[in-house]
Amino acid sequence: MAEIIAALPANTPIEIWFQDEMRVGQKNALVRQWAARGSRPRQVRDLRTASAYLFGAICPERGEGAALVLPRADTEGMALHLAEIGRAVAPGGHAILLADQAGWHTTNRLATPANISLVPLPAKSPELNPVENVWQYLRQTWLSNRVFPDYEAILDACCRAWNNLMDRPWKIMSIGLREWARTGQH
Repeated sequence: MAEIIAALPANTPIEIWFQDEMRVGQKNALVRQWAARGSRPRQVRDLRTASAYLFGAICPERGEGAALVLPRADTEGMALHLAEIGRAVAPGGHAILLADQAGWHTTNRLATPANISLVPLPAKSPELNPVENVWQYLRQTWLSNRVFPDYEAILDACCRAWNNLMDRPWKIMSIGLREWARTGQH
C-alpha cells in the first residue's frame, strides 16, 4: 500500500474500503434463533434456486458504503461495482480497496476507476475482510428465515437490507473498523 500512497499527489485524502459479494436467494441457510429450551422452533426453508448477488463495499472510517444487486458475480458486475464505489469516494480522495482474490477481482480485463487502487487480501483469509461480518449481520438481521416468492422479492430484500445498514453509519464503523487498516487521517 505504501507504493500506492507514494504515487498519489501530495495531500490526497486516502480512504480504506473493503469489498465482497454474497449470494442471496431462495435456497438460503438457516440461522440461530431464540426459543424455549427443549423446544424445536420451526423455520421456513425453500428449495428453489433463484438468487442474486449483493456486491457490497464499506469505508468504516467514514461509515459509508456502496452496493449493487446483480444477477451474477463476474468481471462485468465487478466493474459496475467499482464504478459505484468510485462515486462514493469523497471528492478529491483516493480509495484503497481491499478485496479477496476472486477471479473477477484480479483479471486484467477489469476496468478500475482512477480514484481506486485494488489491493488483494491474502488468499483464504476471510477474517481480514470486515464485509464478511457485514454479510453475517445482514443475514441475521434482515435476510434470514424467509421465503422469497420470486427474483424481484430477492432484489427488494437485498436493497432494503443494504439501505437499512446505510442508515446506521455507526454500525458500519463498529463492524468494519480494523486498527491495522486505518489511514490516520481524520
